[in-house]
Amino acid sequence: MYFLIQGPNRYGVLKRAVRGVSDKMLIQQLKELEADGVVTRKDYQEVPPGVDYTLTPLGRTLAEALVPLCNWGTDNMAEVTRIFAEREQWQAR
Repeated sequence: MYFLIQGPNRYGVLKRAVRGVSDKMLIQQLKELEADGVVTRKDYQEVPPGVDYTLTPLGRTLAEALVPLCNWGTDNMAEVTRIFAEREQWQAR
């Protein structure tokens, strides 16, 4: 959703933007978001395939609601990283 709030994006652009995601997982998530009315999918019927994904009005309001959570994550990145590192050490014991 973060990459779609700025406007429509092609599948390949989203795949490069969401690092480490598999094709299967990204396609599954996009299908679920489409089924839930959060994104729309426009197929240009081209070869090679051209598909755009865009936030719906509902998706835009959801993305706007998530902004404070993203800001919290950015503001607390160092502390969260420290906590995760401590958790990994604890689990390794």
